[in-house]
Amino acid sequence: MSDVAPSLAGWMARQRWYATKGRTPALRVIGSFEAEVDDALAMTLLIIDEAADVPVLYQVPLVSRATPLPGGDAAFIGSADGRYLYDGPHDPAYARELLRTMSAESHVVGADVTVDGTRIVDPGQVRRSRVLSGEQSNTSIVYDVEGGPVDQVIAKVFRVLHHGDNPDVTTQASLTRGGSTHVPSSFGSLRATWPDVGRDGGTATGHLAFSQEFLPGLEDAWRVALTAAAAGTDFTAEAHALGVAVAEVHATLAADLGTVPAGDDEIAGALTSMRRRITTAAREVPRIAEHAEAIGAVYDAAEHLHWPDLQRIHGDLHLGQALLSPERGWMLIDFEGEPLRPMPERSRPDLPIRDIAGMLRSFDYVAGSLAQEDVPVDAGAWAHDARRAFVDGYVASSGVDVRAARALLDAFEIDKAVYEAIYESRNRPDWIDIPLAAVARLAARSAPVTDSSPSAGSAQ
Repeated sequence: MSDVAPSLAGWMARQRWYATKGRTPALRVIGSFEAEVDDALAMTLLIIDEAADVPVLYQVPLVSRATPLPGGDAAFIGSADGRYLYDGPHDPAYARELLRTMSAESHVVGADVTVDGTRIVDPGQVRRSRVLSGEQSNTSIVYDVEGGPVDQVIAKVFRVLHHGDNPDVTTQASLTRGGSTHVPSSFGSLRATWPDVGRDGGTATGHLAFSQEFLPGLEDAWRVALTAAAAGTDFTAEAHALGVAVAEVHATLAADLGTVPAGDDEIAGALTSMRRRITTAAREVPRIAEHAEAIGAVYDAAEHLHWPDLQRIHGDLHLGQALLSPERGWMLIDFEGEPLRPMPERSRPDLPIRDIAGMLRSFDYVAGSLAQEDVPVDAGAWAHDARRAFVDGYVASSGVDVRAARALLDAFEIDKAVYEAIYESRNRPDWIDIPLAAVARLAARSAPVTDSSPSAGSAQ
């Protein structure tokens, strides 16, 4: 390993997934595991980079070969001990071994690292593999397979590792076990334990990779909705079906992973997070501060409402997280949760209302984006109808009267809009009016109430 690591620093600094741009990596290998595949050695290094202010742990898969890999120039890293080193996902030896390990329910012991493979469904035999381009933080390998339930499988390799289960893995595995048709089928995952002196017991554990059904060529709901809205095309049937799909996913997760009551601590924790976000937003976006008192009143009222049971949810649901399949309807993807939250928090039980609020905000963004471009349609009316149809679909499938909890839904939608305002102020200032308009609208209509009856207002 001491011969391999020095070759990696310059190469890692050029990779899109390297988090500490502008600094020279300071690398230390803390664990590894390997396997011989044909005439190659496929190995995975766990490497701490101490160049960052806070050290970052990377997963670096490599393949060592005695002779050059045909067509592998773009994946070439360097040489060590007279052998040729390649970026693992681009080498068929590593790609095959990765899927095999996940599919074998295996237990691998390496240097200071233990790896468990967990098969959910047998994906079939690999014929070819290729790496998707354009990804920032992970690397995805697409496989053509035969003898399995699908023709193509995608494996996501997590480059930056975190302690704690990745909800993208565990949530989709749960939905596959529960027989959901609204997510790609999961096939398997890799979970590892590695040394971490900063944790109790001296070890950390987390996911290295997982595999699922690949769905190429499908349009996401954002593009489908934006096209429909720009043309003035009615979208209520599609929005209703999307509401049904989200409700069915929530029901499957509740059945497989269970629910817990929303106790005082859970309610207080959620509202504390919301209030902290308001403080941050008021500091960064002065126009949010104008509504801080009204928003605070909404949150105060929400504290005294009935909160339904908590369960596993999507956690970052919007139109870009749904794909439209001609054969299977709406498919939900990317269950990693809100990116800014620590990994352990993303798997905590939460309110399904958070997902509903996220999707409602997304329909609002369709209208807002068209207004930005001066498209001559009544996008506001289109979004109103789509939002209402989405809620109708959710209610019809779940039997849960979301509108009866309007004040609670408004609180979560305001929180999402405040999050958006912070994001837009930092990244797309020209879009800031979209979330600000929602904050103003929701804060104005959501005066404190003492009950959650439908007469208190009508949620879209």
